[in-house]
Amino acid sequence: MYASFRSIGAYIPEEIRSNEWFVNRMDTTDEWITKRTGINERRIASTDENTSDLGAKASKIAIERAGLENSEIDLIICATISPDYLCMPSTACLIADKLGIKNIMAFDISAACTGFIYALQIAQAFIQSGIKKNVLIIGAEKLSSIIDYTDRTTCMLFGDGAGAAVISATDNKDEAITDIQCSADGSFKDLLLTPGVQSEEASFMQMKGNETFKIAVRTLTNDVKKLMEKNKFENKDVDLFIPHQANYRIIKAVGDALKFEDEQKVLTVDKYGNTSSASIPMAINDCYENGKLKSGDMMLLDAFGGGLTWGSALVKFAGK
Repeated sequence: MYASFRSIGAYIPEEIRSNEWFVNRMDTTDEWITKRTGINERRIASTDENTSDLGAKASKIAIERAGLENSEIDLIICATISPDYLCMPSTACLIADKLGIKNIMAFDISAACTGFIYALQIAQAFIQSGIKKNVLIIGAEKLSSIIDYTDRTTCMLFGDGAGAAVISATDNKDEAITDIQCSADGSFKDLLLTPGVQSEEASFMQMKGNETFKIAVRTLTNDVKKLMEKNKFENKDVDLFIPHQANYRIIKAVGDALKFEDEQKVLTVDKYGNTSSASIPMAINDCYENGKLKSGDMMLLDAFGGGLTWGSALVKFAGK
């Protein structure tokens, strides 16, 4: 039994927060933000929208596009660093309730920006073991709830949104996910973090940008090279290179190092900012809705986040 990537969906909040919003509130310029990050705008969830609301809306689209009924989903995994509740209930449980799905396994994972790829590998393992048949994986974030909007090092980078995918069992090897690899190194925990409940600091995201940038570029590049070599893939075998949308400079540096053509590289950070675990599924959804992603296309996913965590995947799109 193999795992196949059956569908994609996303929910994009309505509010658009442009660079001008920050220019009016702190010492910065639109030119500086764009040059340093590649971000022009980001989406912000409304005060009455929680992370589970974003995830549920993206999930409904993904399930419908997979041609399934909600009752056919037998596992829900939500990757998030901005859950509705601090510890419990999980955001996955809340999404299941909002979808009207009961009596199935549902849980969250915390792997920061690599969360969607972690969830993808977990789903693959559940399916290949024969335990589950249709797994809903979600990357959902309301990062505006954990951002200090007086901190110039972080506040301009992040936005809100959600993406979801259905991973299903198949006996057709041609539809199967090719390979996924995920890793972590907790010794770099201080580079990107959110203080815990026992900390005297406010629970806002903190980042050491320069150090994170250098490690991210090196790690992402090496990880993709290992995955490609392991599976005897060349660049021409990849239709879309979809990296985590953290910062345009990181994406460009990694893309250039890997020597992908511009038409292979997917860029959405300019309009959504960094949405952590939601960024890759949101980018996949953009490609799908724009007609750039078609059934049978090979996607190369690549992400890096707090933990530090990182991961990459070669995934054939088996949707319609």
